[in-house]
Amino acid sequence: YKRLFGYFLQGLLILAPIAITFWAIASVFGFIDGILPNMVHAIFPALMEDEHGHIRSIPGVGFVLVITLVLLVGYISSSFIFTKIVEVFDRVLQKTPGIKFIYSTLKDFFEAFAGEKKKFTNNVLANVDDNDVWRIGFITQDDMVEFGFKDYVAVYVPMSYSVAGNVYIIPKNRVKPITNISAAQTMKFAVSGGVTDVLEPA
Repeated sequence: YKRLFGYFLQGLLILAPIAITFWAIASVFGFIDGILPNMVHAIFPALMEDEHGHIRSIPGVGFVLVITLVLLVGYISSSFIFTKIVEVFDRVLQKTPGIKFIYSTLKDFFEAFAGEKKKFTNNVLANVDDNDVWRIGFITQDDMVEFGFKDYVAVYVPMSYSVAGNVYIIPKNRVKPITNISAAQTMKFAVSGGVTDVLEPA
């Protein structure tokens, strides 16, 4: 029984990461692929319904069109006219009560990862609790004077096995930069609970 249990655990260690990865990819594919049919159905319900009242869709078409649209927007985003149009929408959304909070929060979140204002690039060790215990984090603000703190920084500390995290405002002298590994490797190490080997093989 011990040997069978050992085989089971070994098989689980091999199959679980593969299965979860494919499940995540399939879930994302299904979500994106369903955007277009659902949008068209909301506007023209009779056009997208079959004889049984179900939404008609061709697998893969919605995914390709959505990805193509995103790529097209990214391609033309540098044009002068498109930039001005986006700026107008941005100003309107930034000034609309209620929508302003949601829009600005989401915009800052995505820009922190992929925009020109990338925030999770300054990886550090943070002495949050003022003892000899250090937390892995990322400096998101270099100056906290607006909060009444001089020589303080804001450090985002991610949680293991989660997309959540905490923000700490601590003195600059209790922060050590991480220089021997990249920000991506640091995030990978923190989110994995410290079990990932961050050092590249020689």
